[in-house]
Amino acid sequence: MSVPAAPIILAIETSCDETAAAVLRGDELLSSRIASQTLIHSEFGGVVPEVASRNHLAKVAPIIGEALRAANILPEQIDCVAATRGPGLLTSLLVGYSFGKGLAIGLGKPFIGVNHIEAHLLSPFFGHKTGPRRSIGLVVSGGHTLLIRLEKVGHYEVIGSTLDDAAGEAFDKVGKLLGLPYPGGPQIDILARRGDRTRFDFPRPMTGSGNFNFSFSGIKTSVRYLLPKLEGDYLPDVAASFQESVVDSLVRKTMAAAAKCESNLVTVSGGVSCNSRLRQKMKEAAERMGKCLLLATPALTTDNATMIGYVGLQRLLAGEKSDLGLDADPNLVIGAGKDR
Repeated sequence: MSVPAAPIILAIETSCDETAAAVLRGDELLSSRIASQTLIHSEFGGVVPEVASRNHLAKVAPIIGEALRAANILPEQIDCVAATRGPGLLTSLLVGYSFGKGLAIGLGKPFIGVNHIEAHLLSPFFGHKTGPRRSIGLVVSGGHTLLIRLEKVGHYEVIGSTLDDAAGEAFDKVGKLLGLPYPGGPQIDILARRGDRTRFDFPRPMTGSGNFNFSFSGIKTSVRYLLPKLEGDYLPDVAASFQESVVDSLVRKTMAAAAKCESNLVTVSGGVSCNSRLRQKMKEAAERMGKCLLLATPALTTDNATMIGYVGLQRLLAGEKSDLGLDADPNLVIGAGKDR
């Protein structure tokens, strides 16, 4: 398979409630378009799979068309189509993954199904000429909290994960307890800026466990039991104290993993990596420990197609393409050769 030095890649992302498309020429981003369903799902307090998939069906073709027009690229100029294969909501994944396969077949071009977690993991490297390299990566979002050792592209080992709630899930649930709009994570970040993060001493579960796993449900439960006892304007202090507990857990485990694995580079990605306190404390900890730190740019923290295209680029240049007989996989894992 002959691949141009800077192939044009159309990428599609529909793993949850964002319908996204991007066009890349090599590692240069030509266009990115995202149709968010946040307002639609806010009235339900969370993502409703059937509603999400119906909206994907209505939006996927128009969003791809917008991305191609913005990039000034015709369909016949595309060298490869990449789409999220998993993990995620099955009915959402099927929309983008099936559309991408059909488009690739129609154009006679290679198709690459991308692991959503791999895309988050590699997203901090986008725009860096050195490309993905040996590191410890924290992928932290509404559905995942993982510590992953990256040796090189395609060679990953999960060394830590949450045993219950993902960090982003805990943020959203506590946001609901505090009466904040969905999604609660960004709202807590804003509210916490005028709160006292030392007022309430919420637990830091598993920080002394000796491994790199996380637990966040206990912090959420502590908030639930505390709230009925409080009076006055306590919300900013609860938000700040809760956020500090979660961030402390994430930073401590990540830096401990970097030290144990003798990695000089730490990366942080996923939706929660946009949290201002997490970014601040990660920078402070990395500087204190003499580690290099790469944070995903805010535009690449939430679900987007740019990161899907970036992984597609890595795999295409390595001479890979996906078996068209494979279907979307909502439980797709990363590492141990199971991420393809």
